[in-house]
Amino acid sequence: MMKPTTALLAIRPSASIVAPPSLRSLVLARSYATQNGLGTAAAPGPRRRSVTPFNDDGYVPWNELSAGEKAARATQQSFNLGMIIVGLVLTGGVGYFLWTDVFSPDSKISHFNRAVDKIKKDPRCIEILGGDAKKITAHGEETLNKWRRARPVASSERTDAQGNEHLLMHFHVDGPSQNGIAQLHMVKRRGQSDYEYKYLFVDFKGHERIYLENADAKSSTGKKQTSFFGVKWG
Repeated sequence: MMKPTTALLAIRPSASIVAPPSLRSLVLARSYATQNGLGTAAAPGPRRRSVTPFNDDGYVPWNELSAGEKAARATQQSFNLGMIIVGLVLTGGVGYFLWTDVFSPDSKISHFNRAVDKIKKDPRCIEILGGDAKKITAHGEETLNKWRRARPVASSERTDAQGNEHLLMHFHVDGPSQNGIAQLHMVKRRGQSDYEYKYLFVDFKGHERIYLENADAKSSTGKKQTSFFGVKWG
């Protein structure tokens, strides 16, 4: 009896499929990026503080500001501009005051200084006051302040019916041996730019009044006056 035989078929293994190296590198890179990117999100940048009128330093550009922040910056800039304008007005006011009351040739201080110089140069006043012009001083009204520089000079200004401006002033003159009181009256005629002396005299106790300027006496002589530093001199 014949036994069935089993035929053994030899199956040749097929060759494995191998991907090119460049393709494998691309697949690995994408796989690595996908694995690392899963479950993660981009970290947000640092959040800037809100801009207010009190902390705005101009660092944040205008196009990055919100409507409220733009209003805050505009408010701050308007305030700064207002402070600058106020400062300019105050500076101009102080400058105008210094010019009209101190530095201008027509200021009260200038007229006072010129009157004192005339007294110090007058031989009659020098003799009565003590003989030394360098020791002659002048000051305003007596006050509780012991410093003579702080004593205000009494003066007044007025305009008469004809439009003439009048400046009246009186002050004290002190010397080593005598004291006196000086009286000054100046007039700026209407339409003129210079002051003229109407009178300047000094009263000393026990002595006759000394005139350094007297327009009434000069008008009778017809002497022509010259103008210098806004004042007509005889």
